[in-house]
Amino acid sequence: MLSAIPVDETVECRSLAEESWLEALRERWYQSEQAGRDVGESAIRHWVHRHWPGFVRARWIEHMLGERFWVELGRHEFGILRDTPVDLRPLLDSIISQLKCGAENLDIICWAHRKCQIERQAVHRLLGAINVNAHRFRCSFADD
Repeated sequence: MLSAIPVDETVECRSLAEESWLEALRERWYQSEQAGRDVGESAIRHWVHRHWPGFVRARWIEHMLGERFWVELGRHEFGILRDTPVDLRPLLDSIISQLKCGAENLDIICWAHRKCQIERQAVHRLLGAINVNAHRFRCSFADD
């Protein structure tokens, strides 16, 4: 079931299903060009296996930052990170950068422990708001 469009109509709305399918087709075209023949569904399976988790994670972060509304994601989560206090914004940016590179909560917590100047409670609060583990299997490729 698709979520409603956000109140702010200036925000671009997109579909994870449509965008991921286009990305998978691009992978199929690329692999087919390299092979000199149509490699078919195996290229799509390769894209899903290799790129789907990172694709969803990046789109979900965009959604939570309020940069782009993804219709398959919850309206209640749209833009929730925009309200992060100004003093925590650099820390949030560092955490998001790490998440986009595939870091998990434990990686970020260990990073925070290595950086003595970072308030660990703030890291825990931000990770709780982002809640990467709750979204890990929320979307699957080709959901309608």
